[in-house]
Amino acid sequence: ESRWWAWAACLAVTAAIVVPLAEAGLRGVVALLLVAVAVACGRRALRHARPAPQPVFPAVPVRHPFFVMNPRSGGGKVVRFDLQRKAEELGAEVVLLSGPQQLDVTELAERAVERGADLLGVAGGDGTQALVAAVAAEHRLPFVVISAGTRNHFALDLGLDREDPAAGLDALRDGVELRVDLGRINGWPFVNNASFGVYAEVVRSPQYRADKTATVLQMLPDLLGEQGRPGLRAHIDTETVEGPQAVLVSNGPYAFDDLAGMGRRPRLDSGRLGVVAISVSNARQAVGLFRRTHDRGLLQRTATEVVVDADVPEIPVGVDGESVMLSTPVRCTISTGALRVRVPRNRPGVRVPPAPRFRPIAEDIVAELNSSDLTFRRIPRLQ
Repeated sequence: ESRWWAWAACLAVTAAIVVPLAEAGLRGVVALLLVAVAVACGRRALRHARPAPQPVFPAVPVRHPFFVMNPRSGGGKVVRFDLQRKAEELGAEVVLLSGPQQLDVTELAERAVERGADLLGVAGGDGTQALVAAVAAEHRLPFVVISAGTRNHFALDLGLDREDPAAGLDALRDGVELRVDLGRINGWPFVNNASFGVYAEVVRSPQYRADKTATVLQMLPDLLGEQGRPGLRAHIDTETVEGPQAVLVSNGPYAFDDLAGMGRRPRLDSGRLGVVAISVSNARQAVGLFRRTHDRGLLQRTATEVVVDADVPEIPVGVDGESVMLSTPVRCTISTGALRVRVPRNRPGVRVPPAPRFRPIAEDIVAELNSSDLTFRRIPRLQ
């Protein structure tokens, strides 16, 4: 944001210089060169405006790592990648989730801490990861993510290798720590997002688990054009949005062009919730939003608290891809830096950005002149 202010200030200063010069008769090349310098500097500043990578911290040694693994997640990745054996060879205790009759995941993690576990990890979907992450955050223990789910959005934003879940176990051998935010919805944790309105209806669809991205992009535009759902109200910090058909609240903002929450979050330590609210009157407007031909009916914000209310006592909410019913009003908050996430030192999703190649300023000026529509018939004589 500061770079945009600098860009605006650069143009303002240039105008302040050019106008008096023009009045004094110093026109043409001098004024144009000043404008070209300003534009070149502004473009250079904006071109290299990238989010800085998250800082990493040394990983302290652990003696009793504990993992919860779901053999049904991701079509059986726990078994296919032999995750249990590989984790146990590294000294970890592993519990496989065998079915609904087993203890609650949160209780499994709490009992492990009581037995002396000094690191908690999960090989499973994002919903399971969030539950164990909350226990790790409460006890200030390091937390390890193994990308054994279907989509593994949290693993994606941590830079982990989603094609090789076993690579996540390298965090035990050669790991570093990230300080990561944790979202909460009515007190329950989430690592990715909470979806309301038609977003939540998509999550409840049977097709969603098979192909999340395709289901979202296929269903959302049509659902947004339908009427007759319970009216929502979204209170985003001090701002209120009346009647949105869809609200997405994320643990950290997604990239600006991501309306479905299926892409990347540049960082997970901003201390801010990302918010997308959509209010359209028909399917045609919805399609235009997703094709980005217009932004009417779209609101994107960041906030520290989002409260979603409705004219019914309960509403469906998609929390990290799981559909639940929650009592209204539903309150979303964020716990800044609550998680000590241990990740492998070398991760494929983390790349050092190339050093900017700074051309001499004269080259930028020539480039700006060549790209302009201006032509010169004569060079005015300076008075």
